[in-house]
Amino acid sequence: MPTAAAADPGGLTGTVLDAMEALGAVGVGLAILVETVVPPIPSEVVLPLSGYLAQTGRMSLVAAFLAATAGSLLGAALLYQLGAWLGPSRSRRMLARLPLVDAADVDRTFAWFERHGRSAVLLGRLVPVVRSFVSVPAGVVRMRMPQFLAYTLIGSAVWNGALIGAGAALGTQHELVERWVGVLDVVLVVGVVLVVGLGVGRRLRRRSSRLEG
Repeated sequence: MPTAAAADPGGLTGTVLDAMEALGAVGVGLAILVETVVPPIPSEVVLPLSGYLAQTGRMSLVAAFLAATAGSLLGAALLYQLGAWLGPSRSRRMLARLPLVDAADVDRTFAWFERHGRSAVLLGRLVPVVRSFVSVPAGVVRMRMPQFLAYTLIGSAVWNGALIGAGAALGTQHELVERWVGVLDVVLVVGVVLVVGLGVGRRLRRRSSRLEG
């Protein structure tokens, strides 16, 4: 019977997959906890494989889903606490040191997150990289913890359930999930980069106009 090690990509991800297979649903929860805090470990690999392992009877499908969602919540809560520890003042000082960023930009970002934080947390769970780091600004602006956990739970449950279910449905072809979700991730990342690039371009033009004036 194929194992996680048979398709082991090596490195940190490979170690996580081996642990997941050895520990069952508990390993799935730990893998997703680490994935939430350390984005280079891709949930696009972990979750479909856990679905496949459940389909072969090596763990319960429901247990895999519950463990993955618990891992997502715990990881998000840890990053939320990091944001709460940083707080607005410390975050403002740190971010304002970045090129092309000033305190007014940071204040506007915080104000936007206070208005739209629920949508950001909910939808952010479906976007690579953002999936992890969206918890930090939620902590910075002190989004109400029950509200933060509720929206994180919904977004995580959708993401985890879809990928675990797809891995179980495809069986030995579970790697197809990683392939197609990877394509979607690239599209989303390109979209985010374009939006950020347009914002940077506008700021450069404004600075240039002020210097010429």
